[in-house]
Amino acid sequence: MIGRWLKLAGGGLTLLLAATAMADTASRADEIVVTAAREARPLLDTFGNTARLSGERIELLNAQHVHQLGVQAPGTWISRGSGQEHLTALRSPVLTGPGACGAFLMMEDGIPLRPTGFCNVNQLFEVPSELASSAEVLRGPGNALYGSNSLHGTLNFLLPEPGQRPGWAGSVESGPDAYYRGRMAWDGRLGRAGMAAGGLVDHYDGWRDSSGYDQQKGYVRWQQDDLRLGFTATNLDQDTATFIRGQDAYKDSRLRRSNPNPEAYRDANSQRLHARWDATPNQQWKAYLRRSDMEFLQHFLPGQPLEENGQWSGGFLWTTWRDIFGGSLTAGFDAEVARGELEETQDQDLGPDSNRPSGKHYEYQVWSLMAAPYAQFEREVAPRWTVQAGLRIEYLRYDYDNDMLDGNTREDGSTCLNGCLFFRPADRTDDFLEAAPNIGLLFRIDEASSAWLTVTRGFRAPQATELYRLQNGQSVNDLDPETIDSLEIGWRRSEGPGALEISAFAMQKEDYIFRDSDGLNVSDGETEHVGAEIQADLAFDWGLYASAVGTWAKHTYDFDRVIAGGETIRSGDDVDTAPRTLGSARLGYTRGPALAELEWVHQGDYYLNAANTADYEGHDILNFRSRWQMTDDWSVLLRINNLTDKRYADRADFAFGSYRYLPARDREVFVEIAYRML
Repeated sequence: MIGRWLKLAGGGLTLLLAATAMADTASRADEIVVTAAREARPLLDTFGNTARLSGERIELLNAQHVHQLGVQAPGTWISRGSGQEHLTALRSPVLTGPGACGAFLMMEDGIPLRPTGFCNVNQLFEVPSELASSAEVLRGPGNALYGSNSLHGTLNFLLPEPGQRPGWAGSVESGPDAYYRGRMAWDGRLGRAGMAAGGLVDHYDGWRDSSGYDQQKGYVRWQQDDLRLGFTATNLDQDTATFIRGQDAYKDSRLRRSNPNPEAYRDANSQRLHARWDATPNQQWKAYLRRSDMEFLQHFLPGQPLEENGQWSGGFLWTTWRDIFGGSLTAGFDAEVARGELEETQDQDLGPDSNRPSGKHYEYQVWSLMAAPYAQFEREVAPRWTVQAGLRIEYLRYDYDNDMLDGNTREDGSTCLNGCLFFRPADRTDDFLEAAPNIGLLFRIDEASSAWLTVTRGFRAPQATELYRLQNGQSVNDLDPETIDSLEIGWRRSEGPGALEISAFAMQKEDYIFRDSDGLNVSDGETEHVGAEIQADLAFDWGLYASAVGTWAKHTYDFDRVIAGGETIRSGDDVDTAPRTLGSARLGYTRGPALAELEWVHQGDYYLNAANTADYEGHDILNFRSRWQMTDDWSVLLRINNLTDKRYADRADFAFGSYRYLPARDREVFVEIAYRML
């Protein structure tokens, strides 16, 4: 791995020299990034990659699912599940089960959606991404300013602030299978204060049997002088369509619309309240309270146990910026307290020989405390050359209380014939202390381009469910924090009508936790990740525009093992659900009141199990969007997804001895009428 890093570093120096040769007197890019530095800064002064979705792009997409936003960024695959469910990949395979939670830092206005240690792989349905004023995607581990959970990447959705979109706005949209959406927003003054508020309501009967959802999301933002308050709430009531089985079942016209588990469902709601105080020009406080509650049937497991979980949490983020030692220092302290609870109960009786008995499997509560000081220093060391160095130290403590019998018995204390699968630890406390350094070099080639080289360590403390929702044969003491070491080289340029960013990376992850194809947990794995990403934008004043993102990446196991169920992992094999290639491109034209855009989305083939014996062929699809501004206030939008009516799978899997698929939707046509008054 070190040799590969050195090779990439050598390539990075070549990239710097090549970029220097391209230097001229082009104009400087003025796009602003806030996620990478906890403050607004020009893109060309940013260490490391970033992708930004503007409010105009988010509004044009009006995504029915966050997957449609994800394909706009390189290295990103937010796989679409049934309804609003999803699984995420950011410079990674699609991660499922243990090891998936906490691998990505999901934020709203710079505040994590969930407390450290209590993630949910589907947690993006808890943010009103459809109403965001912008979104930022950082691939790879975060720097010292962000801690546990920023392992493979960070997603930050920025909601409208008072004064950004003055006036009233609203829209109604209709699509197939009784899909209806209504949106409304207002931005104005209340006395001396400014206020922005918005909300949406969705209804969908679902295109598969016994599926569909009702969804509501809303936000309020208030600002007066240096004080800002925000509140967000979401609610989801979903009937879930589950995997269909059999090789290439997604191509079958009857099977693809069926739902083998019509009883599956998910009910979830969340609320978040935060305050931001800019105490001085170089000091900021954020305080927050969060709550979430969810109930869902685990249709993907034998016996379909019901899970009920919830969290309460609160904390603060303090950040200060100082000019010191000839450079700039960003330092601060993050702290939070959380309480989470989980209960799992199985109604189905799988027989006397099953290790998954009916009855209650788990019932516990966990208190957690997180505290993290951090500092990051930047200084120009030569004309146009800047060095960055940072360090974060994060402490996490769990206090676990088991409300059932300890061990791996049934709920009543009786034993299973071959041992029950579920193991419940006795009451205990656990502590984790991690240090995450980062160092980077930035070269401002000219006013229009820059290049960077970064080395970063990311980490992820074991989640509460991984520590205390154990399986037979596991121990809390077997679980260590996951760490990932990353080397990244990149170059970006913005000149006239065009912008281009290219990056390459190599990462090594240790103490990886994952679930095998028989649903059993595997600890202390190691994986390697190498790849390259590109994003390009071109827009002419006369109306033609184009954009493209592309990724080539190889995610492989770095250990050998025969795991439970007989599946064999060999070092060098691909991690499952990890396409080598991802990409999308858009070609559009806007002139006067009209806009038309054609989009191509590509997903390469990938293996479905750790043994690399089953695979999915990948797919390419086309989407079309158009908008007509009828008057100054009124517009109509047409969206056609899957223009060629291709049959493909949103996600393919191989588990419990068979191929499983979540089939993708047929061609869909959506019509929206929108209104905006200043």
